[in-house]
Amino acid sequence: MTGTTRSSGGLDDRRKRLLFRCWHRGTREMDLILGRFADAEIADLTDDEMGTLERLIEVPDPDLYAALTGDMPLAGEHASALFDRIKAFRAVDPDA
Repeated sequence: MTGTTRSSGGLDDRRKRLLFRCWHRGTREMDLILGRFADAEIADLTDDEMGTLERLIEVPDPDLYAALTGDMPLAGEHASALFDRIKAFRAVDPDA
C-alpha cells in the first residue's frame, strides 16, 4: 500500500487536513500507522477526538512510534483513549 485508500470527498475541511497530515508524517512507518487509522476512523471521530488527534500528530515521529510499539511510554499529556485506539488498531492490522 502506498497511501490512502479513502477519498476525502464528503469530509469537512478539518477532517481533510487531518487525513492528509496522518498520511504525510515524514516517516513511512508513521504514515502507514496513522494514515490507515485515519482512513478507517476519520469520518466518525468526535470533535474532541479530532482535537486529541491534532495534538497527538504534533508529537515527533520517533517518540510517537516508540510509544506505539511499546518501546517507551507516551508523555502523560498525550496519553488518551484515542491513542489507545490507534495502538490497538495497529496491533490488529497485520500490514501496519
